[in-house]
Amino acid sequence: MRWEDERRSENVEDQRAGGGAGAGTGTLLGGGIGAVVVVVVALIFGVDPRPLLQVFGQQGGGVSAPAPASVPAQGATARDPQKDFVAAVLGDTEDTWREIFRGGGKTYEDPHLVLFSGSVRSACGMAQSAVGPFYCPGDHKVYIDLSFYRDLRERFHAPGEFAEAYVIAHEVGHHVQNLLGISDKVHALQQRGTPEQANALSVRLELQADCLAGVWANHADRARHILEQGDVEGALKAASEIGDDRLQMRARGYVAPESFTHGTSEQRVRWFRQGVSSGLVRDCDTFKAAHL
Repeated sequence: MRWEDERRSENVEDQRAGGGAGAGTGTLLGGGIGAVVVVVVALIFGVDPRPLLQVFGQQGGGVSAPAPASVPAQGATARDPQKDFVAAVLGDTEDTWREIFRGGGKTYEDPHLVLFSGSVRSACGMAQSAVGPFYCPGDHKVYIDLSFYRDLRERFHAPGEFAEAYVIAHEVGHHVQNLLGISDKVHALQQRGTPEQANALSVRLELQADCLAGVWANHADRARHILEQGDVEGALKAASEIGDDRLQMRARGYVAPESFTHGTSEQRVRWFRQGVSSGLVRDCDTFKAAHL
C-alpha cells in the first residue's frame, strides 16, 4: 500500500502513555459478559458495543478466549511508525468521505481516532483491548489498541498494510452510518425486536460498514493510486478470517448462525468486494438486499 506521501490527519489522539483515560462515564465490560464479548466481539471490527452487550446479556452463556496482549505504552512522537501509518490512513478516509459527502450535498464531519493500550474510557463506557477496534457514536471516535494488528498478522494470518488500513476504514464506515442516521434507526429497531432480530440487524449494519470500507478504497485508489499488487487480496483475507462462522468454529467447535453479529466470512468478503468494485454508497444498501 502506498501511504508514505499521504496527508496525516490531525485527529489522532494518542492515549497510550496516559493509561487510557478519556471522556465519558459508565462501564462496558463486567462480570460474566466479558467472556462473551471476547469471543464474539474481540478481534472483530465493532460498532457501538452497547447493543451487542444487551443482546448477549439476554441470551447468556458464551465461551471465553484469551485477550490480546497490549503494546507497551508510548508517547506521541513523529518517529512512531504505527501512529504515522494510522494518521495517514485516517487522513485519506477524511479526504475521500469529504468528497463523497460533498457530491451528495452533505458535509462530512471528521471522526477522531484514539490510540490506547490496555483499556480506554469512551462515551460508550470503559473498554478493554479484548473488545478489539470499535467506533463509539456517542463521541464520534474510533478506538484501537495497536496490538490488534499483531493479532491480525499472527492469529488470523492476514498481514499487510492494506489489511490494517481496512480495519480503520471499516470503523470509519460506522461513522459514516452514524452521520447518515442509519445507526440510530438500526439501534431503535434492535431494542424493539427479539435477540435474534437484533443480531440479524447487526449483521446488516456490519456488512454495510465492510462495503463502505470498499467504497473508500475505490475512491482513494482512483484519486491517489494507493493500492499495490496483492493489497485487495490481503484485505479480503482479513475479512474472511474474521467472519462469525470462522471465529465461532475456532472458539466453540460449532457454528450458531442465530448468534451471528458481523456476518459470515463469505458475506464479509462479498460486501467489501462490492464496495471496491462499485465505489457507490447506494450499492452498499445491505438492508434492502434479499441475499447477503
